[in-house]
Amino acid sequence: MEAEDNDHDGHDHGHGDAVRSHPHQEIFITDAPGYYELMETAVRELLIERRLFGANEIRRQIEVLDSRTPALGAKVVARAWVDEGFRRRLLDDGRKGCEELGITFYDDTQLIVLENTPKVHNLIVCTLCSCYPRPVLGLPPDWYKLKPYRARAVYEPRAVLEEFGTRIPGDVEIIVSDSTAMVRYLVLPMRPPGTETMSEEGLAALVTRDAMIGVIPVEYHKEAA
Repeated sequence: MEAEDNDHDGHDHGHGDAVRSHPHQEIFITDAPGYYELMETAVRELLIERRLFGANEIRRQIEVLDSRTPALGAKVVARAWVDEGFRRRLLDDGRKGCEELGITFYDDTQLIVLENTPKVHNLIVCTLCSCYPRPVLGLPPDWYKLKPYRARAVYEPRAVLEEFGTRIPGDVEIIVSDSTAMVRYLVLPMRPPGTETMSEEGLAALVTRDAMIGVIPVEYHKEAA
């Protein structure tokens, strides 16, 4: 269950390339449950009372969500780096490619894998909320959900990337892909030089969550290896 995406059903903003704050009141934290917590409890208890699903099913779904981490996506990336046939199948159908490695999808979302090249750099965003490839990356980072990133990644992606320490040369096209309720994206970053003799497991250890969102490259420093 992806609570952040429920308000996103039907949001059909297309993905394109990139070249494709108001003042607020102070927030006070209290021990009393907030509006959304009360609503979640009320809806959950009502659904259980109506026997639409049970408490055990909710528990199992939470356990599934908790089991998803960026290590799954890193495993996919590493396999694509060492297996050309798998890379082609992954780019053709991201969901089926992940399922080859035993990664199950608990929803009906489509996964599109976008490959970075020396001429193209991909960046992922969700401009309306926080749609994200959770089956392979787990929960999104807080900054991914914030309005400044969601807005600025589209109209000034180079500036946003530089704030992450990533400078993209002027002759490299930046493509920003906007996730939807049913379509999610995963970046296949470029394999760093100097890793030709590394094992698949060693390669997976280099791949970070942020690299699979597209805000940083995968780096390898031989001295630290």
